[in-house]
Amino acid sequence: MTRIRLRHVHRFKDRHGRIRHYLRLPNRPAVALPGAPGSAEFMAAYNAAVAEAASAAPRPAGAVRVVPGSIDDLVMRWYESPGFTGLRPQTQATYRRTLERLRAAHGHRLVAEMQPAHVRTIRNRMAKTPAAANNLLGLLRVLMQFAIEEGMREDDPTRDVKRLRYEKAGWHTWTEEEIAAFRARWPVGTRPRLALELLLHTGQRRGDVVRMGRQHLRNGGTAIAVKQGKTGTMLELPLHPELRAVIEALPADQLTFLLTEAGVPFTAGGFYNRFAEWAEAAGLPKGCSPHGLRKAAARRLAEAGCTPHEIAAITGHRTLSEVQRYTQAADQKRLAQGAIVRLGQKPAS
Repeated sequence: MTRIRLRHVHRFKDRHGRIRHYLRLPNRPAVALPGAPGSAEFMAAYNAAVAEAASAAPRPAGAVRVVPGSIDDLVMRWYESPGFTGLRPQTQATYRRTLERLRAAHGHRLVAEMQPAHVRTIRNRMAKTPAAANNLLGLLRVLMQFAIEEGMREDDPTRDVKRLRYEKAGWHTWTEEEIAAFRARWPVGTRPRLALELLLHTGQRRGDVVRMGRQHLRNGGTAIAVKQGKTGTMLELPLHPELRAVIEALPADQLTFLLTEAGVPFTAGGFYNRFAEWAEAAGLPKGCSPHGLRKAAARRLAEAGCTPHEIAAITGHRTLSEVQRYTQAADQKRLAQGAIVRLGQKPAS
C-alpha cells in the first residue's frame, strides 16, 4: 500500500498496537489526526490545523509540551475519543478550529482548576461575537463532561454559565426580484447561472451542491440523489425543468457540475466567496448568499401550497420547526388571499 507523506505528520504505534498520527508544527501544540492518511476526515483535520497555525501568533518555544491534566491534554484526549472520531469530518474540522484557538490562549491551564468565573471570563471576552461565544461554551460543556469521565475533575464548571442572548439576524431569503436580476446578468451556459439553479431547485446546502454531478443522476436524468454532508440524510429529488435545461447545456464529459476556472471542483468555502462575487456583479446587495437560495426554495414551496412534510422531503430538514423557520419569508399577502378565497367558497350555513 502506498504511504501518503505529508509535512510535519509523525506516525507511531501506541502501547495497544494502534497506529496514530500527529501533526507537529514548530512552536505549536501537537494535533492528533483521525483516520487513515489521505481519508476525508484525516485531510480535513490536517488542513484545519495547518490553517489555524498559519493564522495564529507563534507560541513561545517550549509551549508545545503537553502538560498532564492541562486543557491541551484534555483536548488531545478528546480528539482520540469516540465522541470526536465518530463525528463527520466537516464537524470535526469546525470543532478543531474553535478548540485550537482555545488551546492557543488557555492550553497550559489545568483542567482541575477551572472555575465558573473562568468560564464566564472566556465567554465574555467573545461578547462581540455572541454566536461564536455560545459555540465555544457548548464545546466547553462537552469537554468538561469528558474530563469527568477521564477522572480529571469531579464537577462541571460550565453547568451554571448561561449562553449569551442576542438578536439573530438569520440568512437573507432571496426575493423573486433578486433571482430575476441574477438570471438577467448570468444566462444559461454560465457557471453562475448553473450554481443558482442548482441551489434554488434542489434546496440544498452549498457543501452538497458543489459535490453534485452526473454520477448522482437517477431515472434517466430526471432526478438527482443527494446525501447531505451535515446530517447524512439520503434524498432523491426530481429535477425541475429549468434545472434540467441548465445541466443539459454542460459538456457531456463533465462529471462534476460546478468547476472552478482551473477545472476542479469547488470547496464549500471557495464556492461561497466566488458566489458572492457573482451576486455583486449582478448588482445584488450584500447578504444574497447561497444559503439564502436554500431559504428561497423553501419559501417558494410554501407559496405553492406545499405542506411542511412535502417541503422537508426536498430540503431534508428533520423537524417541522426547522421547516417553519425557513418558510417565514413566504408571501404572506398571497397566502392570506388564498385563505380568504377558500373561506368564501365555504357553503353558507
